[in-house]
Amino acid sequence: MALLRPVDNKTIPSYMMYVNGGLAGMMATCIVQPLDLVKVRMQLAVGEHKNTVDCFTRVIKAEGFTALYSGLTASLMRQATYTTARMGFYQMEVEKYKKRYAQAPTVWASMGMGMMAGAIGAIIGNPAEVALIRMMADNRLPPAERRNYKNVVDAFVRIVGEEGVLNLWRGCTPTIGRAMIVNMVQLASYSQLKAAFAPHVPDGIPLHICSAMCSGLLTTITSLPLDIAKTRIQEQKTLKYSGTIDVLVKVTTQEGLLSLWKGFTPYLCRLGPHTVFSFIFLEQLARAYKKFVLGDDSGSSI
Repeated sequence: MALLRPVDNKTIPSYMMYVNGGLAGMMATCIVQPLDLVKVRMQLAVGEHKNTVDCFTRVIKAEGFTALYSGLTASLMRQATYTTARMGFYQMEVEKYKKRYAQAPTVWASMGMGMMAGAIGAIIGNPAEVALIRMMADNRLPPAERRNYKNVVDAFVRIVGEEGVLNLWRGCTPTIGRAMIVNMVQLASYSQLKAAFAPHVPDGIPLHICSAMCSGLLTTITSLPLDIAKTRIQEQKTLKYSGTIDVLVKVTTQEGLLSLWKGFTPYLCRLGPHTVFSFIFLEQLARAYKKFVLGDDSGSSI
């Protein structure tokens, strides 16, 4: 079969790097969506939930198990836009670096590429982010205040019609800031941790899991305050917060400094597994493409 015929150029085409990145993110999202919903609910609630388990329990009792997947269409759209862009861009830059310097990227180079990937992905994915936050938060509002979006497309149409097209990019500044930090830490640390663990951990899924778990923890600690700012700005109906700094200042003064890390457990439980599953799926998709399309069974890809 021509599909299996080895080719001279063993590099994965640029467009497949974007496709693989988006698919990996969407597959991971289907697994961790309930944790994402709990994280959002805890960030928006002030003293409403005691802890992660309490939030889970209340959601299931009040709204049913399926409520844990509220906003799934928006989550998948977010991955199809944000993750496709950031993962694809990062992989392309890593390949360019390897070709130019004949070595893996340094820590600083990885961080710089991660920041650029995050900013590009955030701008492209912000409309889906706005729809996602609103759909996840809807059931906690009084019936008269709910938006009742049917799906992500309905959310886009109504936001544009009722509020104007620019509101699809509401909270874009903190979204970009969060994405730059997330990707700087997540993508760069994953690459560097994988190289550091390689002599001590078996190659393949064990190595990917160890690297991704450590990367997820570092990313959670550094990015959660900006994630809270992003969530509150995108969910608000009236102008309660004027920007990222305003959110951080008000949360600190009114709720305490540690409230900047409110929802840490579900955020870590969501970001950690999502990081693990995303990188595992990404590595396996890339390996499969190399093996079955390029005829290259040499192994790792990123």
